[in-house]
Amino acid sequence: MGMKIQTIRQIRLRIQEELRDLYPEAEISALTNLILKTIIKDLKLHQIHEGATEITGENYAAISQIVCELKKGKPIQYIIGHTIFYNCTIEVNSATLIPRQETEELVDLIIRENPDFRGTITDIGTGSGCIAIALAANLPGASVTATDISAEALETARRNALINRVNITFLEDDILEKADKQGISADIIVSNPPYIRHSEKKYMHRNVLEYEPAGALFVDDSDPLKYYRAILTRAEKWLASQGKIYFEINEALGCEMSELMNLSGYSEIIVMKDLNGKDRIVKGRKNG
Repeated sequence: MGMKIQTIRQIRLRIQEELRDLYPEAEISALTNLILKTIIKDLKLHQIHEGATEITGENYAAISQIVCELKKGKPIQYIIGHTIFYNCTIEVNSATLIPRQETEELVDLIIRENPDFRGTITDIGTGSGCIAIALAANLPGASVTATDISAEALETARRNALINRVNITFLEDDILEKADKQGISADIIVSNPPYIRHSEKKYMHRNVLEYEPAGALFVDDSDPLKYYRAILTRAEKWLASQGKIYFEINEALGCEMSELMNLSGYSEIIVMKDLNGKDRIVKGRKNG
């Protein structure tokens, strides 16, 4: 974006020109609106659409920098440093995944199925804290705990809890360790662990592969359910009798997950599809 641009209309045209070979037109339009609202804080909706508002040199430079980063494939959420998840503002960075729509569907299911919940919830592998924070914000009677192996991710999650004014207990924990150092007690356990097999990388966009933390995404093809097995092992101690467990899963492994939960002593097991018609959530109730 080398030439000097004076108005929002010219900005929009220039961004479209810069990004047209990288993103679909509808996505460019959405990105442009987000960029404008992020950089020009008091910008009104009608000003975006009318396009006659002039841009200061400082704002133009900031917009140009964002477009430059987008052309490198960097996700817009990492560029501006945050995203919106279930009406919560969530800071994201290289230590955390960018929350997805599918995970919002998981949160929405838990909230709808547990209205006026007054018990304890544990989010395993919390990352940015988005699941725990959205649940705490929408189920104010719940006591929420969130764990993660990454100290850096937990630091981000703590900031996000402050931003959204919710009270959450954060604990550093490696779910693959056999020793249970936390002694957690939960009525609901929820987790979105790594579930993308390494063989599936070839289907993924470069902005995910090059920028998002691989450790939070990928699992070996030889043992794609290892995190779920580890969580279910912890749940033997952590989850109350008749407690509920909710997982986000790989769309190709719904049957395998259902079988694993059945063997682990769960009933009322249901594999649920996301808005795109793919197996995405497994839930069940602990027997005993």
